[in-house]
Amino acid sequence: MDLRLRKLHPDAIIPQYQHQGDAGIDLHAIEAMAIAPQTTALIKTGLAAEIPLTTELQIRPRSGLALKHSITVLNTPGTIDANYRGEIGIILINHGSETFQVTPGMRVAQMVMANIVQANIIEVTELSNTTRGSDGFGSTGR
Repeated sequence: MDLRLRKLHPDAIIPQYQHQGDAGIDLHAIEAMAIAPQTTALIKTGLAAEIPLTTELQIRPRSGLALKHSITVLNTPGTIDANYRGEIGIILINHGSETFQVTPGMRVAQMVMANIVQANIIEVTELSNTTRGSDGFGSTGR
């Protein structure tokens, strides 16, 4: 399946899969930015995408940044819908105790293309019964 990417900035890097069989494609920052502890920042990639209609792009954290620096994607996974044509931005949060420095060209997140299914929404007055019922948050650990 094709994913058409457009450079909106001359320093944008067209991402590639790092290894055969990878699910995620690393996204690169185009500008320097300091992210103070316990704060968020919008990181620009300088890229826009033409996403196939039955798919979405999911923005996910890079495990190395999470483990080594406590940097993650705030709204994981972030969704980019097929009809969006603007710049791909990444919301990073610094859960660490030190300022994290983003540098141009740094791999800051990964992007995964995923199939979507749109539901046929039906309003009802009752739902079917199940053995779980309405038991939620923590109900299996009683």
